[in-house]
Amino acid sequence: MDPSSSTLQPAEVAAALIQQAVAKHNTRYDKTFFKAVLAGVMLSFGGLFDLIITGGSPSLNTSNPGLLKVLGGFVFPVGLVMIVLQGFELLTSNFMVFPMAVLNGALPWWSIPVNWIIVTFGNLVGSLFFAAILAKDDGLIVADPYASYIQDFVVAKAVTPAWYQIFLRGIGCNWLVCIAVWQAAGARDTISKIVAIWFPIWVFVACGFDHVVANMFSLPLGIMLHADLTTAYYIKKYLLYTNLWIPF
Repeated sequence: MDPSSSTLQPAEVAAALIQQAVAKHNTRYDKTFFKAVLAGVMLSFGGLFDLIITGGSPSLNTSNPGLLKVLGGFVFPVGLVMIVLQGFELLTSNFMVFPMAVLNGALPWWSIPVNWIIVTFGNLVGSLFFAAILAKDDGLIVADPYASYIQDFVVAKAVTPAWYQIFLRGIGCNWLVCIAVWQAAGARDTISKIVAIWFPIWVFVACGFDHVVANMFSLPLGIMLHADLTTAYYIKKYLLYTNLWIPF
């Protein structure tokens, strides 16, 4: 390791992420769960910020939808920045670090399903709490233009696409999320970590890829606002395809 360098070498990043996975595995399950709940909340802050901009700009959405996606994507990364800097548990980054540790021999194989199950439900609880309490019940986005935008958004996310399109969008998203986490692990200072995270996440949101945890906030919020989407359909067609990848 060169102390004069501002970034770690790839092998050093890999070693750091494996150590991170080992530390996660050795954390008590209740602490892991609550860290996952907080990660769901943090990511939902970014999701709400995105919806405030995109849902509150109907004229721009009509005249220049590409620009609006870029603007919404620009603010969303704040969620992942808070998760990484505070050391919370996000399912999609754990999709990378736990298999790395298992393949390296640092963790047993069963550490993967144990962590993924705990973190999945923790992320879901945090996201549902945020959607119900901090987005709906406080009245921030329950009226138009936000309500109608969110209703259309969730249909476009979970109803209109075919299952394989959702699956492929999930791959594109998680590729970029893992790049962001990898780059952040390789950065030595806070500002560098923020920049390293920001650009890949900006790209995935602006391009319209699908992040399973981010949509644990937005899609249930749409259901709460009476979008044309049921909970059962959300679980079957969207949650499983982007998370467990089981094509029905």
